[in-house]
Amino acid sequence: MTLTLPPPPAFGAALPQKARPEVLEFLALRRSTSALALAEPPPSADELAAILRLAARAPDHGKLTPWRFIVLEPATKAVFAERLEALARSRGDDKAVAKLGKLKAPPLGVAVVSRPRQAEIPEWEQLLSAGAVCTNLLYAAQALGYGANWITDWYAYDPEAKAVLGLEPGENVAGFIFLGTSKEPPLERERPDVEALTTAWRP
Repeated sequence: MTLTLPPPPAFGAALPQKARPEVLEFLALRRSTSALALAEPPPSADELAAILRLAARAPDHGKLTPWRFIVLEPATKAVFAERLEALARSRGDDKAVAKLGKLKAPPLGVAVVSRPRQAEIPEWEQLLSAGAVCTNLLYAAQALGYGANWITDWYAYDPEAKAVLGLEPGENVAGFIFLGTSKEPPLERERPDVEALTTAWRP
């Protein structure tokens, strides 16, 4: 897909607010690809730079940027997986080893790291902002025609695994977003009954 993004708008520029039917169609049919079905090629360096730029256009109350990105390129992702496998095997945890398959298969990954700031903005809102970044990143990659999957597993929470990733005190993985080309179209999954989950507030 040809990358034709508009340049970043200047600070204070008036931005168009208009209907985007193509976005509604995208959201109506959006489906994550299984991490095990993600193959070469991944987004190019220029495409990844654009995806991250779009991901960063997420709601961020207080403009704190309470998140950062760690890119797991193919070669370095393999080393990361090897170190996690060694960690799991040192514990005799075969189940944890098996769960690394979803990390190993995709050609590219991005860890979205939540790093709440000391501020008036509640930490909960800052965590939500990191989640919004994950969503934007997932959608941007898919809008470019790539498959993507948002994963958290034991290596997102385990203190030693987080140290291998290079996280600092107070940082956590909001999500690993794995990227590649879908080997097969993802199948529709069961969706929630929105009407059953919706109420109108009454005074």
